[in-house]
Amino acid sequence: MAIVQAKSTKYRVWLSHIGLCGFVALIIFPLLMVVSISFRTGNFSTGDLFPSQFTLEHWSLALGIPFSHADGSITQPPFPVLTWLWNSIKVAAISAGLILLLSTTAAYAFARLRFKGKGFLLKSMLIFQMFPPVLSLVAIYALFDQIGQHVSWLGINTHGALITASLGGLALHIWTIKGYFESIDASLEEAAIVDGASTWQAFRYILLPLSVPILVVVFILAFITSITEYPMASVLLLDVEQLTLAVGAQQYLYEQNYLWGDFAAAAVLSGLPITLVFLYCQRWLVSGLTAGGVKG
Repeated sequence: MAIVQAKSTKYRVWLSHIGLCGFVALIIFPLLMVVSISFRTGNFSTGDLFPSQFTLEHWSLALGIPFSHADGSITQPPFPVLTWLWNSIKVAAISAGLILLLSTTAAYAFARLRFKGKGFLLKSMLIFQMFPPVLSLVAIYALFDQIGQHVSWLGINTHGALITASLGGLALHIWTIKGYFESIDASLEEAAIVDGASTWQAFRYILLPLSVPILVVVFILAFITSITEYPMASVLLLDVEQLTLAVGAQQYLYEQNYLWGDFAAAAVLSGLPITLVFLYCQRWLVSGLTAGGVKG
């Protein structure tokens, strides 16, 4: 039997669709403008959404390929964008992996084990997480400057220092995973231990497989945070070859000449790793966010 809807209901549905389309357009428009600038002749930030004069110059330079103009002149790539992109992926992947490893094991201890001062430690970590990382930049620089005098790969201008500094954001991930662990019935692990499994085996073969969605969520969030991180990377990394793409792209915008076209191509390029990781992990990401929202 056909369901007859009132006219007011239809109007509300249409208005909702119009509102959603407007919201999506508002989000997509800046991205389309950046893509347009990257294919526009010259280095201008203003212009039409659809470029009247199309060029691949900015993308050629961003990919490290010299660009030949119609008059025979050749423009060399001004900066090593692909090196910056590789640095970003390397730092973000290692940071996210270490954050996931440390957060998972710490969250298991807080969720399943009983020890003195557990509540105090959890609250203390959360309180320290509330302070903006920018406030600690001077201390971070001084700390790694001193460490670098004894351990060279953890000193200033090294990726080791940036990866280590990024581990300071563990608290929020520990809380997230701990909440998910607590939503899983502990009797499953207890039954495995009764059958002869060790605590590590119960954790490895029972708890972790059931927690894959939230672990993927934490990895992606940590990866995005690390690959887009700017304040600490701009302080700890000095040489052009060591920069990440988030910091290196700033080189295009110096006072005498703003290279908006080259900057736009580098900006679009920087979004590719995040997009690929998201597309690969989206099936776990959606279920993890949903489960986290329901179970807290």
